[in-house]
Amino acid sequence: MMPSASNAAPRLALVWLRRDLRLHDHAALRHALRSGARVALVFVFDTDILQPLLRAGARADRRVAFIRAALDDIDARLRGFGGALHVVHGRPAERIPELAVRLGAEAVYANRDYEPQALRRDAEVQARLAACRIALHTFDDHVVVAPQALRAGRAYAVYTPYRKAWEAHLQRHPELLAPYDCDALPQQCADGAGVPPPPSLDELGFDARALPPTALGCGSAGARALLDAFVPRMAAYAQARDFPGRRGTSYLSTHLRFGTLSVRDAVAVAWARRTEPGAAAWLGELAWREFYAQILFHHPWVVERAFRPGYDAIVWDDAPDLFDAWCAGRTGYPLVDAAMRQLAATGYMHNRMRMVTASFLCKDLGLDWRLGEAHFARALNDFDLASNNGGWQWAASCGCDAQPWFRVFNPVAQSRRFDPDGRYIRRYVPELAALADADLHAPWQAGAELLLRSGVRLGRDYPLPVVDHAQARARTLRRYAALKEASAATPAD
Repeated sequence: MMPSASNAAPRLALVWLRRDLRLHDHAALRHALRSGARVALVFVFDTDILQPLLRAGARADRRVAFIRAALDDIDARLRGFGGALHVVHGRPAERIPELAVRLGAEAVYANRDYEPQALRRDAEVQARLAACRIALHTFDDHVVVAPQALRAGRAYAVYTPYRKAWEAHLQRHPELLAPYDCDALPQQCADGAGVPPPPSLDELGFDARALPPTALGCGSAGARALLDAFVPRMAAYAQARDFPGRRGTSYLSTHLRFGTLSVRDAVAVAWARRTEPGAAAWLGELAWREFYAQILFHHPWVVERAFRPGYDAIVWDDAPDLFDAWCAGRTGYPLVDAAMRQLAATGYMHNRMRMVTASFLCKDLGLDWRLGEAHFARALNDFDLASNNGGWQWAASCGCDAQPWFRVFNPVAQSRRFDPDGRYIRRYVPELAALADADLHAPWQAGAELLLRSGVRLGRDYPLPVVDHAQARARTLRRYAALKEASAATPAD
């Protein structure tokens, strides 16, 4: 005998959080609420992601700590509504169906992730849920314009026409920047009685001393504070963003990566001021993020190979000692070393410094861009596969719309131009702090007497350059010239 409607258990929708660690302006949460069901939320500490980190000895991972802090924030807010965040540990294909069945969920709601591994994961979860007669509903949330939405016969492979199409699409569809209303959550939040708090870092196998990067702020409140602090500085962004010693950027990339800030919030702020040079420049950076997301979606093979197939034929040098010097910030080029030490110390690197260090690895040291890509993937708080891969292929001139192969950043010229007073270098390479500004960028040119007076002993306190830039540049030009024809090859679909 079927129970009457009045005695039937209330319907429940399960919202699976991934790269969207917030409770506002959230597509999947909004659609779950609109179903009229009670709503429970879950986050999975995915062992397919975490176990490789632990095997590599990366127990002190700032990103895991950042996620953990965001989950605490979400859980606290849900408990204020009488609910709680379900946090489970394992493979999503096992844990999501298991929890959905246990809670009696009729459907699971999630925001789409466009990375190849994530797409495979979601297909497996969907199949397991379907076997339990539970639907999986997914929505676009990580970008404002879905990767499938813009095509010119085929997917865009050049940024400028993509950005024009992207802005035209936003002009035609202003609703894409409208926030998703999740105000019904307090009334529809499922009962959280008996749900344990999120597991500690120790319980997950990570070092409890691995604190999140506090300069970034934690959770949605930290993201909002950073955005509010950036808005008054946005007018100067076009000029200030290139100077690592200044507070010229938004510092929001980690929040966008993990969704503690809605990308609609960020784009809407820039869009409203897009006639101003600073806002237009920041809007362009947000468009680059979506450009690379659609490149990865349409061309997933770029994870392993060059976007321009001919460039896979480049014969890179095998020089582990040079790679180790680059990773450690001991190349003898102060700007490069400052950037690499900033990365090691904080998990963050200024965007121009990412270009400088990447160019140095590929075109001064002659090392495979994939080595640098993997190092950044391990170290960056804001690591995003699409942007990291796109940026490294851009620097190595083997990607879509990449810098020309014959363009080789001069690390000394970049240093003098973008850190003229040495503020950035002195912060991260303090052994050179006593040098005059003019001598700081290429200390080996300062002369023995000046070095003696400053107390800097090159080769002991600070390394001599591991390569000569002029000679390295000439080698790089010869290396790439052999593949000049291949550089114009079109990518395979």
